[in-house]
Amino acid sequence: MATETTAAAQGHVSPLALEEAGKCVDTHGGAIGLPQLCGEWMGNQVFWLVVALVIIFFVLSRIALPRIGAVLAERQGAITNDIAAAEDLKAKAVSAEEAFNKAEADARTAAQAIIADAKAEIKGDLDEAMAKADAEIAAKAAEGEKAIAEIRNNALANVTEVAKAATKDIVAAMGGKADAKTVNAAVTARMKG
Repeated sequence: MATETTAAAQGHVSPLALEEAGKCVDTHGGAIGLPQLCGEWMGNQVFWLVVALVIIFFVLSRIALPRIGAVLAERQGAITNDIAAAEDLKAKAVSAEEAFNKAEADARTAAQAIIADAKAEIKGDLDEAMAKADAEIAAKAAEGEKAIAEIRNNALANVTEVAKAATKDIVAAMGGKADAKTVNAAVTARMKG
């Protein structure tokens, strides 16, 4: 074929003769524009296209697609495992939260019971201390009243004696004479009111 084109270019064969013979050449003896569009070469091009497609199909189906399929299956398995693990962890988290809430409620109940017991104990101790303090105060008040009564009695006796002595001294200072019996009677009468 190349020899025919060169022969046409050297002028041995006319381009019209090649064109009439079904060869793809131009008027100067060269090949026409796009050789892949030449009808004479179309059979070869289709053959090599089919061969290339068959080779690409076998390479893809035997090597590339199994590798891609394995990667996709591995990813799907990892995703499935991750979802299952996440659901398991979620269930554990829910049960842990429930256990925490129950423990918190139990702790609050126990704390309330401890507080109530402590309040009751403190109130009992306080009531006991108040009763004891009231008893001590009542005893001390009784002692104080007793001491005041004793002091009052002593003071009254002392006042009476001082009044008797003063009366004697006053009567003596005025020039009179007072005996002890008269002074006692006068002071006693005056003290009674």
